[in-house]
Amino acid sequence: MYAGLILTRYSGRLMGAHQKIDRVARRHVGELLPRPTSFPRIGAILQFEGKNGPDGIKRKSPSHNEPWHFLNPLADDNEEFLSIIRNHYQALVKHLKNKNNERASFEAAWLAHAVVDGLTPAHHYPYEDKISELRNGEGKESRNSISEKLIFRGDTTSKTIFNTLKVYGPKGLLTAHILFELGFTVIIKPLRLPDARPAAKDMEEISRYGAMQYFLRRAREIAVMDIFETYIRTGWTPKLSSQIRHSLAPMMVKTVSILWFHAAKEAGLCE
Repeated sequence: MYAGLILTRYSGRLMGAHQKIDRVARRHVGELLPRPTSFPRIGAILQFEGKNGPDGIKRKSPSHNEPWHFLNPLADDNEEFLSIIRNHYQALVKHLKNKNNERASFEAAWLAHAVVDGLTPAHHYPYEDKISELRNGEGKESRNSISEKLIFRGDTTSKTIFNTLKVYGPKGLLTAHILFELGFTVIIKPLRLPDARPAAKDMEEISRYGAMQYFLRRAREIAVMDIFETYIRTGWTPKLSSQIRHSLAPMMVKTVSILWFHAAKEAGLCE
């Protein structure tokens, strides 16, 4: 999901979807936690978004330890992606217990980023498979420079142009991805999302199934909505925009809120 232009640590504060979701989620978590609380404030969490977030690594060191937040929620094995969320979740619990606010802020931000990306319909699309096809079967590790990330080389110049247009042309692979995320960001910008507050049934569900399965169940609910596939076919429509406002965005905020709160509970910040 869009996190700003990642030019400075403040990029995305005005038009960053991750930052917007984090703000609302932190507000909802604050309503659940006793006061005062040692859970990081939103300002501290947002220090690790934008340039200092997972997307910033893509600019600094392409394909080198770059977080890969693409997921097929309906696949039988999602352990690779779940391990990313699990690691950040467990680290958040650890640093909340140790009252290490800076590390807890980092883990809260990167956990939320991974969760939101994992719930983003555009991230459910088989992006890596399509990119690999355009690069003669080469994996993402081969895109280890800015030029290699931007240019999709073929055996001939015409093939290179053809491949690149399939990525950047109208309804191209990357074009559709970026425009979907920008559209989502614009749609949710003015929303307060009060219906994203965690409910008692959410608390019961995460207590029963655990944080990882709670996340995966939400991802699967979103996957069967076919939101990104619909967007590719129709572009933005009033119906699709309504689905973003009333279903997708609240589910994203609620999931981040629930995982943050459950981590705080495990750390002993509340009963």
